[in-house]
Amino acid sequence: MARTVAVTGATGFIGRALIARLVMSGWKVHALARCVPLQEKNPFVEWISGNLGCHDALQNLVAGAEAVIHCAGAIRGKSWSEFYQTNVIGTKNILQAASNSVYCSRFLHISSLAAREPILSWYARSKFEAEEQIPRFSGQLESVIYRPAAVYGPGDKAMLPFFQSMRYGVLPVPGDPGNRFGLIHVDDLVAAICCWLEKTRAPGGTYAIDDGTGGYNFKSIAMIAQQILGRPVRCFQIPAGSMRMLAHFNLWLAQFLNYSPILTPGKVRELQHSDWTCDISSLRATLTDWCPVIKLEDALPSLVAT
Repeated sequence: MARTVAVTGATGFIGRALIARLVMSGWKVHALARCVPLQEKNPFVEWISGNLGCHDALQNLVAGAEAVIHCAGAIRGKSWSEFYQTNVIGTKNILQAASNSVYCSRFLHISSLAAREPILSWYARSKFEAEEQIPRFSGQLESVIYRPAAVYGPGDKAMLPFFQSMRYGVLPVPGDPGNRFGLIHVDDLVAAICCWLEKTRAPGGTYAIDDGTGGYNFKSIAMIAQQILGRPVRCFQIPAGSMRMLAHFNLWLAQFLNYSPILTPGKVRELQHSDWTCDISSLRATLTDWCPVIKLEDALPSLVAT
């Protein structure tokens, strides 16, 4: 009989890649989604309609599942309360549902590297406070937190414009071109999740995760793209003052027109932060069967051409 795992954020970028990998590995998946994709029918995937605020849906989601992989979260919003409700209260709700389940004993939370700098933005603070919910359920659940760096790959919409711009010889830079950041391909992140899931005893703790290269800056990415494309790729630094002004205007407009913006003053502070690199040695020591295998230079040709 197939083992069952519950996944939140099932229709998101990471969630879709994860479900495909889980099904391929023989797992049955309970998948939570606000809008169930009716065209996607798979006997190994049971779609649960609802969100992190719907307690009945969460109970149905975890029923019969031995583990929960919590990928859902808000990445855009016009107020702290929007991030708090989804990322903090939503995480508390799914933890409560999992801890109340007879079968569920393990919980993996996909957080963000932004959580280590909670003062930068509403998003970063909400991811940090979401992580703080997890120890409260340590008596009922074996839990682990992954803090991925920027995740990219097929289906990603956040970073794709940066990659696509390079085919025109330009790489937009929202901060100092020398600022450093980590990257991880979605397939490597999914592999780390599945490696944790397959372990007989789940390792606990909080782990930063990227591709293990030591990080990049915009200059190094432009050089990689230049080598791949065979033509110059130049960094274009967006003036910091212009970005801040645009972010403030976008936030004001979002509150006036009632939409959830991605570019806010907090997001600008995240983008202009000098160091989003990390060390994956502790995760490698814990997940001895896992190692990131996809480097940016291998994935970039298809992303630039998308």
